[in-house]
Amino acid sequence: MVEGNGLENRRRASDRRFESCPLRQKRLKDTIINNIVSSSPLIPRLIVNVQKLKTHNSKLETVRYYMNNQILEQIRTELRANADEKTISNYQRFFKETVKFYGVSLDTVDKIANNYWKEIRTLDKQEIFDLCEGLFRSDYSEEAVIASVWTPKLTDKFEPADLAIFKRWIDSYINDWAKCDGFCNHSVGNFAQKYPESIDEIINWTASPNRWMKRAAAVSLIIPARKGQFLKEIFTISDRLLKDKDDMVQKGYGWMLKEASKLHQDDVYQYVLEHRKDMPRTALRYAIEKMPPEMKVEAMKRVV
Repeated sequence: MVEGNGLENRRRASDRRFESCPLRQKRLKDTIINNIVSSSPLIPRLIVNVQKLKTHNSKLETVRYYMNNQILEQIRTELRANADEKTISNYQRFFKETVKFYGVSLDTVDKIANNYWKEIRTLDKQEIFDLCEGLFRSDYSEEAVIASVWTPKLTDKFEPADLAIFKRWIDSYINDWAKCDGFCNHSVGNFAQKYPESIDEIINWTASPNRWMKRAAAVSLIIPARKGQFLKEIFTISDRLLKDKDDMVQKGYGWMLKEASKLHQDDVYQYVLEHRKDMPRTALRYAIEKMPPEMKVEAMKRVV
């Protein structure tokens, strides 16, 4: 017990010396950079440095900072190298708002995301979340795709408090339909299935002034809706968004109803009939897309 306390005291003293000495910090930074330059492959060496310093908080934070920067920069270098003229010329036409993009095909971005996942998957969840936030913060579409590929891979490690992180990411970084759907369909959708008691909080997103937060409330239930889950909550979200004038919100909850109709066709059909007087035509068309022709004709009839 005494020996353990002695080791702990020496560790704390080492951390204090490190925190109070800029020269020590610079030496560690230089050591990391030299290791990066001389190491191959890069990311496993950085992760080993992090693992070695788990008990030295001050040093660990310094290594984490440079590890994250180097990983993100390496990803960005690879994305720039894989941009192609066809994707660049076609990308913007899918969006009304101006978006930032490298011009990399989705298949290539998925491959890059999965290749890097093999390297970082041994990191702690929070360390991966930090990388995801760095990707979202850049505002590049392809980087958001990578973050949206990585996050649901952590579903087994999700905790109830993570929903607040996801909400902050949506509110702070999501600014087009592709980022919204790409992240919410699987990351928040998986979370809702793991913690169904969280659904009330997701429903509350419908009251946000942020169009993407409102859309997120709906598209987060796309995957559960396909499985026949959360029908009551799907109707609640639809009720709250029913008269929203934003077409991105209308398409979001209309899509959610369409997915729910695959296993609950009669229920969704009756919901549409009851609300078609107030439901915008955009949302209505989405909702009935998979229904038989005779149902579509009846649903589309205008009610005075």
